[in-house]
Amino acid sequence: MAAGDRLGLIPLAETCRASAAGRPVARNESILLETFALTAVDIAEVDPDALHALSIGVRWPHRADDWRMLIAAGRGIAALDEIGRIVGTAMWFPYSDTFATVGMVITSPRLQALGAGRWLMERVLAATGARALGLNATRAAHRLYRSLGFVDEATVYQCNGDAVMPDSAPPPPGTLVRAVESADLDALIMLDARAFGTQRSDLLPRLLAASTGTVLLRGGLIAAFALCRPFGRGHVIGPLVASCDADAIAVARPHVAAHAGRFLRLDTRQKTGPFAEFLMRSGLPVCDTVTTMSLGRPWLARGTGGPGTMPITYALASQALS
Repeated sequence: MAAGDRLGLIPLAETCRASAAGRPVARNESILLETFALTAVDIAEVDPDALHALSIGVRWPHRADDWRMLIAAGRGIAALDEIGRIVGTAMWFPYSDTFATVGMVITSPRLQALGAGRWLMERVLAATGARALGLNATRAAHRLYRSLGFVDEATVYQCNGDAVMPDSAPPPPGTLVRAVESADLDALIMLDARAFGTQRSDLLPRLLAASTGTVLLRGGLIAAFALCRPFGRGHVIGPLVASCDADAIAVARPHVAAHAGRFLRLDTRQKTGPFAEFLMRSGLPVCDTVTTMSLGRPWLARGTGGPGTMPITYALASQALS
């Protein structure tokens, strides 16, 4: 018997409609989970305040404004119960015809053992088609993603706390750190694409508009950058792209200093080394971990470290956007 049969998953109805924005929306589908009948709708049709309530229910920090940014940047579905309450979500961010990230896969605690997460992910896999996928899996969801064919690539360390004023230090020799300017956007997109593996030309302008930023110049060219924006309980630094720890620290330091005494977060795959040590000294210890996973092809760039080498993503834009 198939897993769906064991869980009593019974499709009830399918329709297709267009959103007010004129773009195709998710197919409205229904499922019966024991006594719960769920219907999937386009997440763009859902009140962000209700999504905020769902994320608070599973202790995720996303504000309604964070949800609004994610909805503007990607696509997704929300699962509604028979009286219209939101009990689950899943989103995807199609950066190209060949790659997307998956995130914000949430199910109400009462449905987590009934197959709702798998049902949502099956909708995502159908919507993303042949694209290779990347995601960051919580411990609770890791087994589900493994069962769908995702493979582990790296650990993400969620570092957060009340920021501590960092020691002042000059940038690396031969470099200059300054505030980001609007004219830097194209260079940021290209540097981010080298580190991320896919150009995010729609996302970076959205992030830049909501952020303060720093760039590091070497030989007159942008070699590293960091953005910092409001998120959750305070602010988050990310994305941060650099080719070595010294450059990463140089562009992160002004943001840590600007938020000293306030809640600050940074998600990184750097477990050890000068950058990880800088975060600890800055009041941002590791508070949780998730696992970066991929489906279809390997995802993460493997920088060798050092000025002029391949840049890497030192800090994620977010676990959903990566």
